[in-house]
Amino acid sequence: MSFPNQSMPDSPQRNSALKSGRGKIEIKRIENTTNRQVTFCKRRNGLLKKAYELSVLCDAEVALIVFSTRGRLYEYANNSVKASIERYKKACSDTSGAKSASESNVQFYQQESAKLRVQISNLQNHNRQMMGEALSNMNGKDLKNLEAKLEKGISRVRSKKNEMLFAELEYMQKREIELHNSNQVLRAKISESERSNHNVNVFPGGTNFECMHAQQQQQQQFDSRGYFQVNELQPNDQYARQDQMSLQFV
Repeated sequence: MSFPNQSMPDSPQRNSALKSGRGKIEIKRIENTTNRQVTFCKRRNGLLKKAYELSVLCDAEVALIVFSTRGRLYEYANNSVKASIERYKKACSDTSGAKSASESNVQFYQQESAKLRVQISNLQNHNRQMMGEALSNMNGKDLKNLEAKLEKGISRVRSKKNEMLFAELEYMQKREIELHNSNQVLRAKISESERSNHNVNVFPGGTNFECMHAQQQQQQQFDSRGYFQVNELQPNDQYARQDQMSLQFV
């Protein structure tokens, strides 16, 4: 891009700047119309050149719009001025929307934190009153209401305690019955085991059973007083005949 070189007319400020090197120029409106027009042309061309260089060197999207005092339009855009303007509007709206959203969020959280602080303070005061503290600011009606609340709470606590005790007692009774049944089963098993062991020891192979049967037969030969039976004590025929003969000789 080439820009026309326009010479700036001589002026006292220019002459003093050339004499003392490049000095500072006072930034204010140029009163001379000719000088103002020449300065506008030079600076406009320099601005357009800088915009072009910025877009090429830095791969930036640049849109430049300049209106002169007479209303003439001068513009430069590496893509499209209209597209750049739409992008600018969108960026501004997003920024303003995000800013408004963040501000509304901050305000909402501030209100919520204030409400929570009030609730926490009320709960702390209520807890102290339930413990019998901070009662100086309460009147008779408030104290009566507090007393009713405490009595109601105590009744609920007692009912819950009794319910738990009854449930535990019922559980212990069921447990007692289960243990008693288990104990009976164990006793039956132990008795059965002892009887089986006794039978094995007494009748290991049948010999003791025969001995026991013989002993029972021998015991039948005695009466209840330990004597032999009468039929076993009858005299023999030989001895009876001898006794009869002896009696005859006499």
